[in-house]
Amino acid sequence: MAEPITLARPYAKAVFEAAKEHDAVDSWDQALAFVGLLAANKAVKNILANPGLSEQRKAELFFETAEEQMPEALRNFLLILAENKRLALLPEISTMFAFYRAELERTVNMNVSTAYEMTPEEQQHLAEALSRKLERKVILETAVDRSLIGGVVVNSGDMVIDASIRGKLAKMAKALGS
Repeated sequence: MAEPITLARPYAKAVFEAAKEHDAVDSWDQALAFVGLLAANKAVKNILANPGLSEQRKAELFFETAEEQMPEALRNFLLILAENKRLALLPEISTMFAFYRAELERTVNMNVSTAYEMTPEEQQHLAEALSRKLERKVILETAVDRSLIGGVVVNSGDMVIDASIRGKLAKMAKALGS
């Protein structure tokens, strides 16, 4: 069986292209994030997996939950997903849409872990340095991890920059153990 992200990709790409064409990327991103979170909810997952409910009814449950927040285009998209038995892919579709948006806007979200709280000036300096290096606008998500001892660990997707004391000690221990 194919991976959910693989199945979600053509839907995400199609809706992204349509949103881009209608200059509605931001509103679609928000709407898909909402229905994606809804579909990721455990109770909703159980409903979507229920073979006793028609796909049409499952889509209608999204409409009822969102009430007035749901534009007609999103309703139509959900009906297409329901018709193809793909409503459960909404979290992955939302993720892929956000990825396509970040590519379009040349932005990247980066998680930064430090041993101590970073000041706003330090965060800005790090974001600017990473922006120059990556040639993209960098949006930082910061967290404190006291086990790092000092330094910083930056990651985004499969890229990891470990400039922490803990990381350096681990490298040294590995080199000495060889």
